[in-house]
Amino acid sequence: MVNPQSTADDTAPADWEGVQDSPEFGRLRHAVRGFVFPMTVAFLVWYFLYVLLADYAHGFMSTKVFGNITWGLILGLLQFVSTFLIALWYSRYANKRMDPLADELRAEIEGGQS
Repeated sequence: MVNPQSTADDTAPADWEGVQDSPEFGRLRHAVRGFVFPMTVAFLVWYFLYVLLADYAHGFMSTKVFGNITWGLILGLLQFVSTFLIALWYSRYANKRMDPLADELRAEIEGGQS
């Protein structure tokens, strides 16, 4: 059975508690939480607003904007658009802010095992 905390050449395992307590890991955790928590709250507010409008604002949601296109259809399609935009935004944020911190932390961990 392979020990997940050791490398292929069976060097000493990383001090994971020490890594977790390090300032580098704290910066990485802060970068992740700085995006994920606010974006999750914003998306859930947007999602539940749509659900509440669909349930309690029938008149508004069935109002035709043009042709047979209603506000309900537009807002429903915008749910998909917002999901893809959040995924794109997260990817760019991760590449710019989180990946460099993770690479720095990985280099420190792997360098400490040699």
